[in-house]
Amino acid sequence: MSRLNVLFLCTHNSARSILAEALLNHHAGGRVGAFSAGSHPSGQVHPLALRALAERGISVEGARSKVWDVFALPEAPRMGVVITVCDGAAGEMCPIWPGAPLKAHWGVAEPGRLAEGLDDRAALGVFRTTLERLERRVQTFLGLSLETLDPDALKRELDRIGGMD
Repeated sequence: MSRLNVLFLCTHNSARSILAEALLNHHAGGRVGAFSAGSHPSGQVHPLALRALAERGISVEGARSKVWDVFALPEAPRMGVVITVCDGAAGEMCPIWPGAPLKAHWGVAEPGRLAEGLDDRAALGVFRTTLERLERRVQTFLGLSLETLDPDALKRELDRIGGMD
């Protein structure tokens, strides 16, 4: 079986989807490829998302906010799974993804919004909490027998993981 590619979607592609992409690539060891994008990307990655990743030793190289349309192009990597991590992106009309990937929702509160008005230390704590929440889901996902699960079973597992906390 070829490598499974996972696309994480969020409206602005500035924090949650970036965190999920970095975590999955870090922990997967090449077994799974992770990407992220947004419907209305902000054009920049939130600095506290980058800081939370870097302090855990997770590479932030190449992290950038990008529009999801690039993954619907014929030359784009073929996705096996598309996961929305924000309620906004989950409710939006997505492009037609080549290969009809499985879709799931792993909703997580927007850390940038939760951190508004907080001092730097408390704001970073919000991003750390979001990182930890997504990491539990990513590690649970990687604990699955991805090579042997049929699409229906994988969809059930993805939905179960989305309800974790």
